[in-house]
Amino acid sequence: MLPAPPIESLTAAAAEGATLGNSAYAFLLAVPLLPLVGWLLQVFFGRKLPRQGDWLPTSGMALSALIAVVMFIRVLFQWNPDFLMSSAEDGFAWRFFFSDGSIPAPIAQFTAGILYDNLSAFLLAMVALVSFLVHLFSVGYMQGDSRYNIFFSNLSLFTFAMLGLVLSDNMVFFFVFWEIMGLCSYLLIGHLAQDRKQPKMSAAWASLKAFMTTRIGDVCLFVGMAVFWAKFDTLSFHGLYTATADHVAANGWEGWMTFGAIMMFLGAVGKSAQFPLHVWLPDAMEGPTPVSAMIHAATMVAAGVYLTGRIYLLCSPEAQLVIACVGAFTAIFAATIGITGFDIKKVLAYSTISQLGYMIAAIGVGGVSAGLFHVITHAIFKACLFLGSGSVIHGCHHEQDMREMGGLRKKMPITYITMLVSTLAISGVPLFAGFYSKDAILAKALEKSMVTQEWIWAMPFYLLVVAAAVTAFYMFRLIFMTFHGEPRSDHAHHAHESPWTMTVPLMVLGFFAVFGGKFWITDPLHAVSGGRTPWFMALVHDPDLERWESSAIEQAHGYGGHGALLSHAADGHGSGEGHGAAAGHDEHHDVAHTAHVRAMITSIIVATLGILTACLFYLFGVFNPKKVAAALGGLYRLVFNKYFFDELYHATVIRGTVVFSGFLSWVDQNIVDGTVLLVGRTMKRLAGFSGAADKYVVDGAVNWVGESTQAAGQAVRRIQTGRIQQYAYFTFAGAVLLAAVVLLDLF
Repeated sequence: MLPAPPIESLTAAAAEGATLGNSAYAFLLAVPLLPLVGWLLQVFFGRKLPRQGDWLPTSGMALSALIAVVMFIRVLFQWNPDFLMSSAEDGFAWRFFFSDGSIPAPIAQFTAGILYDNLSAFLLAMVALVSFLVHLFSVGYMQGDSRYNIFFSNLSLFTFAMLGLVLSDNMVFFFVFWEIMGLCSYLLIGHLAQDRKQPKMSAAWASLKAFMTTRIGDVCLFVGMAVFWAKFDTLSFHGLYTATADHVAANGWEGWMTFGAIMMFLGAVGKSAQFPLHVWLPDAMEGPTPVSAMIHAATMVAAGVYLTGRIYLLCSPEAQLVIACVGAFTAIFAATIGITGFDIKKVLAYSTISQLGYMIAAIGVGGVSAGLFHVITHAIFKACLFLGSGSVIHGCHHEQDMREMGGLRKKMPITYITMLVSTLAISGVPLFAGFYSKDAILAKALEKSMVTQEWIWAMPFYLLVVAAAVTAFYMFRLIFMTFHGEPRSDHAHHAHESPWTMTVPLMVLGFFAVFGGKFWITDPLHAVSGGRTPWFMALVHDPDLERWESSAIEQAHGYGGHGALLSHAADGHGSGEGHGAAAGHDEHHDVAHTAHVRAMITSIIVATLGILTACLFYLFGVFNPKKVAAALGGLYRLVFNKYFFDELYHATVIRGTVVFSGFLSWVDQNIVDGTVLLVGRTMKRLAGFSGAADKYVVDGAVNWVGESTQAAGQAVRRIQTGRIQQYAYFTFAGAVLLAAVVLLDLF
């Protein structure tokens, strides 16, 4: 049998969280509510305020970020890997659909609260801080926009949704905030479509594409939620963890659990633009650049990875394999497209898709903390890269084609330096933020491959390694084409540095792109593991997951995640006591250490190769990119056209939907409407016949009786003259007639 469900430790962990005090819940509520208030005020009064109210949501975000960062620092100084604050555990839960018992119990007892653990603390601080910097950047970037106040209101609502999502302790409110983000992405991506000066219709199509594509994933997420709700009568995260642990301990993994987990993961596939629902994210670049930074760094796409991490304990081994393969394939798939792009924002968009694949793959192979660590580091340097691209576009008079740039490093030095350090971070260069998280992902993928000894589990590692090399290549291609060489257009020749409202956020993000992986290079508070363990991974881990994995090693003398634990337990294996358990534990750590060393060396090598290759092509001119592209021929055209997925979806899904809609329209007009019209005509004729029968038969008979009576009355009326002589005459005549009748009867 399995050991007692590890979720029981949550109550004790919640008690630890109480050290921050119950007043902490008020501050936590203020973090999402401040941008919500900013949104409301901006909607109703923004146009009437000075500067169209841009300072109002920006100030609210500054205060929200300050609270989130202070709370994060308190959690950091507490340094408790098991830290947890749950308002439901502490009695601060809000009841919804509560009644006097007329509603079934599961609905009547539904509660929602705040879940604040180490992961929530880090994400909340990251989202709030990056969102504030994007708001500040927008003050300079969006000046002159005809819908300036509306932009800031939608941006604040977008931030509110992500902050609320991070703090949700159950899937119901998680889904509510998830959908609000979908709405805000539609409004912000399509912002320029309603520009009063020059409407941009491509933005309207892009917003519709994003909205419809992500809806596919949202429907799947809702189905997955319904599956688990139907079985467990709960949608709180820790309630689901406990119910899953108990159910699997008794029955093992069942097919419905795999189905439900994959359905929920498909929600993340849509929101995080994973293959095959990746097509919306590059087109989302039609929105203003600050929107791109928000979507790619602080909000929407990170939500899908966060969801995958939260539901990891609900995933069977089969579901984990699906997650790992989808993420790894997306990483290399999107990276190859980034090689051929020329639009600076779309190249960054495909880099986002690729990096999200890294995060998803990490969670699939069991590296939950590694994947979520990359969410943090990626948000920092990707926000810097997108805001930097916005600075370039602003300085080059809205030019986005890198072929029309060049030589900007001297004209825009702050933008250049901040984008360069962020590029070093995303490329996985040692000492920069991205190196630590990417190294952890590769190490976890290699460890999984080494332990399972199965080719299917080796594929994620090799795909991620190739993607790392390609990422370093196309990101430095972007840097060299944009900032090095000589200006290739008048726009580049007359470029200028951006104002301080745009460069200050770049410098802040650039600083964290350097120092965000290691907290000040080595941890100044506790020197975790001799300074070798990244601060995030020292604090953000799932204690339940670790216990399940440790039990798996002890029982099975191998490593296969909690799926292996449960499968071996079902087979009747023991718990691995004594020397066997210790040997298994030591073996696991030996494998993990070996995997980490090999992955780190591999990561450095491939990053170096990618950067050097980019130098040979775009800095030193050893190879001519145009000649290489021509030599590759059809392969280059395939990648340049994004593997023709847009055309494929248009020819199949979109055209098929249009044809099917046309068929339904024909059915509606000719069958449904035809049937209705036939019934209507038939009833009209029946009504006409009924009217005729009523008029000529029923009413005719009644009218004939009346008319006959009236005629008889008119005839009789003639003898009613009113003269006594005439009445006497009629009386005499009647008497004579009566006498005659009597006499005739006698004779």
